[in-house]
Amino acid sequence: MPPRHPAETVLPPEEIVVSTKRVACDGGGVLGHPLVYLDMGGDDFIECGYCDRRFVLSADHHAESEYLDPAARPPEAH
Repeated sequence: MPPRHPAETVLPPEEIVVSTKRVACDGGGVLGHPLVYLDMGGDDFIECGYCDRRFVLSADHHAESEYLDPAARPPEAH
């Protein structure tokens, strides 16, 4: 493979912040890849083996088994 031209810039992989340790990736768009499910395990990030997207766990993440009610808010928020 010939060396890259020095003026050619290679963009870093897309980074997506998520709230759970389990994520799904299909590459996005029309020319994506097969749907894969990824689990971060003990880490706070995981990279897709197909498209190199990097999924990063947000600081305010929640447990996978935690039920999230979108309508539940504290009384002072109403």
